[in-house]
Amino acid sequence: MANILRVDIQTTIKSLSEQGWSQRRISRELGIHRKTVSRYLKKLAEEASKCTISNTGPGASDEGVCIVETGPSSSGGRSDSEPFKSVILSGLKQGLTGQRIYQDLVNEHQFKSSYQSVQRFINKLEERTALPFRRLECEAGEEVQVDFGSAAPVVGSDGKRKRPHLFRVILSHSRKGYSEVVARQTTEHFIRALENAFRSFGGVPRKVIIDNLKAAVIKADFYDPDIHPKIRSFCEHYGTIVLPTKPRTPRHKGKVERGVGYVKNNALKGRVFSSLSEQNDYLIKWEQNVADTRIHGTTCQQVKQAFATERSHLLPLPSMLFPCFEESRRSVHRDQHVEVCRAYYSVPCEYVRREVWVRYTTRTVELFNDQWKLLATHVRVERGKRSTNPVHIPQEKISGIERGESWQLRKAGKIGPHAKSWAEAMLRIRGLEGIRVLQGLITLPRKYNLKQIDQGCQLALASESFRLRDLKNFMNEPLLQQTFEFLDEHPLIRNLDSYSTFVPEVFTNEIKPKGDRQ
Repeated sequence: MANILRVDIQTTIKSLSEQGWSQRRISRELGIHRKTVSRYLKKLAEEASKCTISNTGPGASDEGVCIVETGPSSSGGRSDSEPFKSVILSGLKQGLTGQRIYQDLVNEHQFKSSYQSVQRFINKLEERTALPFRRLECEAGEEVQVDFGSAAPVVGSDGKRKRPHLFRVILSHSRKGYSEVVARQTTEHFIRALENAFRSFGGVPRKVIIDNLKAAVIKADFYDPDIHPKIRSFCEHYGTIVLPTKPRTPRHKGKVERGVGYVKNNALKGRVFSSLSEQNDYLIKWEQNVADTRIHGTTCQQVKQAFATERSHLLPLPSMLFPCFEESRRSVHRDQHVEVCRAYYSVPCEYVRREVWVRYTTRTVELFNDQWKLLATHVRVERGKRSTNPVHIPQEKISGIERGESWQLRKAGKIGPHAKSWAEAMLRIRGLEGIRVLQGLITLPRKYNLKQIDQGCQLALASESFRLRDLKNFMNEPLLQQTFEFLDEHPLIRNLDSYSTFVPEVFTNEIKPKGDRQ
């Protein structure tokens, strides 16, 4: 028994057709086959041709009268707009709307049919004049296309069945392919599989076309996508670039889309493997014996021969593999360090309480800001240890002990010469404990003037007092001795010649006995 459409579906098809919808659009919107829509519209047209539109006058009954608005699109016959095709095409080239074209036809060409007739005719013209897809071919060594698909199931020794992912790379010029099965679609798996493909090809293409998979693209944007930092570093290492396709547009990498289906249907369909390595070994042999020896339908060349020509156009491989590293965002602690694997590494002080990117390997730790500008590089240290770059420490936070004895003596010398002499003598006498006393000395200029401090150091040095509290007491006392210039002549000073007679008489009286003195 044939399927019969529901009445509401039939009414909807009729209504949409009268509005100018194409059969393809109606079928897509209602979820039914296009041939079903066509068959029903043809049936409507046949019924409309049998119906008679009659009006017997004022006394006639309307019962049983079939009133149908027939149109060329539903009947499949010649449209009433066909004679005005050139006028309609001219209006479309000018960018006129269907309503404007209909109005011009009525006013200038005495058009008698309905607006729906014109709109249906325009829709048919647009369907016929739709632009075709353009196939783009690439120069040798220009690009590869990358995609993921589902691989053959893997059944382990425990009997569990897993479905890994198939990684497929196609050189767009020669159609040379590389296939690898991976357990997950992570950034690390993507990088290692792509690196294995480059090593298999023996060179690097200039562009890598991918879709917007999360392992490589943080935020999809056709014009300015946000590529994963690790992928960018990989591309810099190999001298290539990654170009994601437009979101939800798989035809932009149609070569690899078809290539994934080819591997699934030709190599893996109906097969089961016991491990990933077994499946990858099989794919390597299949690429060599089947995929590379086939004559490609588009290029009409054997893939192996086409690749032999393209190989010399690939960029050379770097001498080293891409370094394996981990990276993540970390918060900078109040002590100006970030934690990586229970060890701590310093950053510049302006990043305290902010987040930075950390990239670390087994040997080094690199710190970046949000613009991926390198902030610091450290050698990995053991757990619980700290790696602090002296450049990162603010000058205000460097203690005098860290700066050293010579630096503190230079600071004391800026106070005055006596301060420096007192500091040097104090260090000789008090030894290591004198370092803190020296720190106290160079902080005195915060409260006292330099002349007062230097005077106190002079008095303390003269009295051989090397305690800081004694020095402060001396700073509040005047000097005990003052130096004056000697005068050669003065009214109160006798000439030295006058003492030549006075001094012998004094000594003579001193040596005589008391009885002989007169």
